[in-house]
Amino acid sequence: MYRITALCLLLISSCLAQPSSPGRAPLPKPKLVLTIMVDQFRYDYLMRWQQQYHGGFHRLLTQGANFTDAHLGHYPTVTAMGHAGVLTGSYPINSGIIGNDWYDRELGRNVESVTDFKEKDLGAGNKSPGASPRRLLVDTVGDQMKMAGGAMPVVVGISLKDRGAIMPTGHSADGAFWYDNQTGDFVSSTYYFPELPAWVKAHNARKLQDRYLGKDFTAAGQSQPFTKVPATLGPAYYAALRYTPYSSELMVEFAKSAVEHYKMGQRGVTDLLSVSFSANDSIGHRDGPDAASVREISIQTDRVIGKLFDWLDSTIGMRNVLVVLSADHGVGPAPEVNAERKMPGERFDRDKAHFDPLEKALEAKYGPGKWIEGTAGSSPYLNYKLIAEKKLDPAEVRAWLAAQAMALPGVARVFTRDQLLRGDVPGDALSQRVARSFNAQRSGDLEIVMIPYWISGGSRATHGSPYHYDTHIPIVFMGPGVRPGYYDASVKMQDIAPTLATMLEVEAPSGAEGRVLSEMFSTAGAGPVRRAAVSVAPASPRP
Repeated sequence: MYRITALCLLLISSCLAQPSSPGRAPLPKPKLVLTIMVDQFRYDYLMRWQQQYHGGFHRLLTQGANFTDAHLGHYPTVTAMGHAGVLTGSYPINSGIIGNDWYDRELGRNVESVTDFKEKDLGAGNKSPGASPRRLLVDTVGDQMKMAGGAMPVVVGISLKDRGAIMPTGHSADGAFWYDNQTGDFVSSTYYFPELPAWVKAHNARKLQDRYLGKDFTAAGQSQPFTKVPATLGPAYYAALRYTPYSSELMVEFAKSAVEHYKMGQRGVTDLLSVSFSANDSIGHRDGPDAASVREISIQTDRVIGKLFDWLDSTIGMRNVLVVLSADHGVGPAPEVNAERKMPGERFDRDKAHFDPLEKALEAKYGPGKWIEGTAGSSPYLNYKLIAEKKLDPAEVRAWLAAQAMALPGVARVFTRDQLLRGDVPGDALSQRVARSFNAQRSGDLEIVMIPYWISGGSRATHGSPYHYDTHIPIVFMGPGVRPGYYDASVKMQDIAPTLATMLEVEAPSGAEGRVLSEMFSTAGAGPVRRAAVSVAPASPRP
């Protein structure tokens, strides 16, 4: 009896000691992590024109791990939030980046996501206020790389937009640089340096931006240009370049200068370079996603990214570069185009259609006064001082106002501050996007969500909604440790940061909430894969 009991205990102990699933070998460390954001690049753009891609997108689709059902998990779907989410892995509830701008109750004015009154922008007259990542409340993969100890990595961000350069790289970056519309130079902030570094001044002195004078952006065989480029130097010329692939070429040239100056990927330590291309966004807002110009700029973006890959291949070797491609948001069709398709959608003025009627309703209900002291996006900010003076219950005012808002044209749902603070929202994806994006200190009193395809603003087309056309984005990994193929499991942008942290063997950023995309990790002898979901066995790759 004793022998049987001892044998049972031995067997139980042995079973408990065995891992429940096989482990993996350590992944190879890249010399450089390159994150590429393409502003306003819906996932379907990656697939719709793939036969016309022969550069960077083609390489990513044929050699990378493509997550076909990747979405933004926040609302609204705008540039600052997308760029903040990609390398923090955080939602706005924690990151504090609730929009491109928001109403600051203490200042009594709207502030942008990177506005910093303590700093100045370097270049073009050292403008004030400057820009910095101080409004970002969490850290990034780059910050964690810096804090890991040992050899110090270089972390650099580059974009046409200040927020596109600053947000992904975080607080301890070696530099963030963006394009100046007045001069075509790349500029930065006193947050990073007391003055522009000598290598940046030397790059700007080359005046690469001046070589496109009068060179209209057009497609082969097309008589009318998509963008007419002035033939005279000046702010109008430099601003026009944002609506051409030439701005993307300038980005790549500056990225090459940064890699050469810092010797990124060539110092025996993993460095991080974040590059955000914005020409798609400029043209997409102006022309709408169904325009031929959007197809053409996507093809040109593929070409330019391919040139960057070719240069890195000759400098570092692409086998040593871990690439992540994503986008900050998608875009909805122009309502006029949808009308031709007999599809729903309207264009409206949010101030006239929503905020003004809500202000009048509050006056009619509670008496005269400025009841809405500020607005941002789809959110009104109520005048708390006035509510207190009239001895009203703020929660009751919000609940009553939400009922009025639901009766306004095109409104799908309304969430109050009180609901969101309690987490009292449905479990559907739309509601969860709103809940994960509510920051108690910075968000407004209502979140007013429109029905699909309703847009506000002066652009022909825009983004910001919680619907698929705005949330469905590319996520593609390529490089050492990555098993190529198509992966169809549902993933979020916030999965990128913890995945990179695991691959680099550093701590995940403080606010990261995503999961590790370990299904794409390469193992010895493993070939390409297509998976319908994480738990499905490997099958053959797509052509």
